[in-house]
Amino acid sequence: MDKKEKILAQAEDMFLQYGIKSVTMDDIARHLGMSKKTLYQYVENKNDLLAQVMVQSIEKHKQELVEIRKVATNAIDEMLRIAKVVTKDLRRMKPTVMYDLQKYYKDIWNLMENLHQEHIYQCIKENIEMGVKQGIYREDLDVDIIAKLFVGKTLIVVDETLFPLRDYNREDLFNTYIKYHLHGIVSDQGLKLLQQQNKI
Repeated sequence: MDKKEKILAQAEDMFLQYGIKSVTMDDIARHLGMSKKTLYQYVENKNDLLAQVMVQSIEKHKQELVEIRKVATNAIDEMLRIAKVVTKDLRRMKPTVMYDLQKYYKDIWNLMENLHQEHIYQCIKENIEMGVKQGIYREDLDVDIIAKLFVGKTLIVVDETLFPLRDYNREDLFNTYIKYHLHGIVSDQGLKLLQQQNKI
């Protein structure tokens, strides 16, 4: 990991742990054991740092998907493994992170949303196509529509006007959503596989 990657990784940890608004560039420089002047050699300002953190985070998720795809035994197994990774990330995330992004960093939220949508759409589209070929997802699915529905519903899961965090646990929401998604697309063979795995 080079210096820039280390800065982005540790800044991401701080944002997730303490929220974005409350973490200053002074805090990040102190945490990294460097002067703010040195930090500014790598990023222009906090907005630039946050944008780079988000882009690196999505790239990291893409790489995680590549690794999951190598070891997954089938499309259902792949979806369950993806769900575990997302759940782990949600567990790390302070509830105010999404709120801070949407309220104070709208441009970065839009950038992240667009990159995320593109990435998730492709990931789910490929997963559905694989599941249909394996006979564990239904053959009558419109892959494009289902993948876009998945992306749209993922954004609903983190929408605090619908699911305020005082009333809902984000991990439970996401796991319920994955269950809902898989039960909607599995074939009879896929349903047996789900039941055998006893995971969902």
